[in-house]
Amino acid sequence: MLTEQRYEIILKLLEEKNSITVAEVKDLLNTSESTVRRDITALHNAGKLVKVFGGAVACDRTVITHEPTVEQKAEVNVEAKQLVAAKAAALIQPEDFVYLDAGTTTASMLSFLTEKSAIFVTNAVAHAKTLAAAGFRVYLVGGELKGSTEAVVGNQALMNLQSYHFTKGFFGTNGISRQSGLTTPDMNEAMVKKTAMGQCRECFILADHSKFGNVSSVTFGAFQSGTILTDGCPEEYKSSGNVVICG
Repeated sequence: MLTEQRYEIILKLLEEKNSITVAEVKDLLNTSESTVRRDITALHNAGKLVKVFGGAVACDRTVITHEPTVEQKAEVNVEAKQLVAAKAAALIQPEDFVYLDAGTTTASMLSFLTEKSAIFVTNAVAHAKTLAAAGFRVYLVGGELKGSTEAVVGNQALMNLQSYHFTKGFFGTNGISRQSGLTTPDMNEAMVKKTAMGQCRECFILADHSKFGNVSSVTFGAFQSGTILTDGCPEEYKSSGNVVICG
């Protein structure tokens, strides 16, 4: 297939879906990932689309690159986060080995936890301190501390996580869409989330209604890679088998 034909197909698909992944374009065109990436880069340089990690989005689609601080996020959709957090905490059973992602929604889970026989691993210093103070057994992932989100990231964190095998993992996200999946603005934090998800038997994504339809810079999981716990979502997501509305 000629290069110009591939470009035309990519742009037509993007017009229909607003966002695309390298994997789906590769399958559609029956070509290699390296070819798709080169095509996306060329179209990005030509101003035809916006290249993001793992794919591309339409030029008129907003890509969120800014990461709010913990303090800023803690003041947003508080009631919704509490509702989702209570449901998530109730899923933890005796002897579970649990990963808790950094974030304000996962932080909301802490006040609802009651299962003392569960063991927790987290990359959030604040989560670890709260859990330890409440008498839970907790391990803190080692690595570089990211100031804005108070999350531990980096190669050491990835190596730590690869040695664990979790029964359940609970994750926050900045954006959720069918095409772009679960996204976050920071590459390092995305890699930690992705690695941890790969070590979990069951993954739960905690997200209030405002996260649906948003796309941040980096995809760390596919839309179907976990059960999404939320207080509400647009109609187009309600038929998905992995979206649970809490309440």
